[in-house]
Amino acid sequence: MSSPDLTEHALKNREFWDNQSDEYDERNAKFIERGMAWGLWQISEAELQVLGDVEGKDVLDLGCGAGDWCRSLLRAGARPVGLDNSQARLDRARAGNEAAGVDFPLVHASAEAIPLEDASLDVVMADWGAPTFSDPYLFVPEVARILRPGGLFAFTGGTPLDWITFDEGADSYSDRLQRPYFGLHRWETPEGSVEFMLPIGEWIRLYRRSGFVIEDLIEVQPPEGATSTYRSEAEIEWARKWPMEQIWKVRRT
Repeated sequence: MSSPDLTEHALKNREFWDNQSDEYDERNAKFIERGMAWGLWQISEAELQVLGDVEGKDVLDLGCGAGDWCRSLLRAGARPVGLDNSQARLDRARAGNEAAGVDFPLVHASAEAIPLEDASLDVVMADWGAPTFSDPYLFVPEVARILRPGGLFAFTGGTPLDWITFDEGADSYSDRLQRPYFGLHRWETPEGSVEFMLPIGEWIRLYRRSGFVIEDLIEVQPPEGATSTYRSEAEIEWARKWPMEQIWKVRRT
């Protein structure tokens, strides 16, 4: 399935991910083949307990990429659906499914216009997926629409602090503020993608307006000995002192 309702930034991000899919997998594919593990340092779901028991639940991975999370969810007894804005990423997911001998629905669409029925899912999750590259003012209400009452929305992503301390000139994180906190929303990266972030208070107000209650905000700290294909050693040390990654857990009323 595919959705034609794409914003200007969704079209840019589709082109970006279609073009860089191979490079991304060359750098990260082996690192993220750990099953149900979250984020920059692949901390296990068993440790973080973000989703809980998913057996028998309808779960959407919002920005499924090569489908690793969906295949892990399937093994855990869930009924997964993978959505991605990039056809190249979905091609990777299909190839991974064929290699594993499994199958589940794959949807080619933006998280800002999800072509699924109202109240059709128990869980929507994303691990640095579509929420990073979609406008929160569009995707949060969409997630609320497709979740059943009591359904969980959980996703990993960056933090306002990592946004306001990133030094574009040095291409690294600073221990000094580089830009205002208020007014965070959209960033067009030098590589050609468009990313999004909100101040914490605005996230909270948006969740409430969209019919969510907040269960947790996990500010992730890399464990001792952590490695990552996404961040350098210096950046990992930075993240030991300040939150570079967060996990929101909100529930549909």
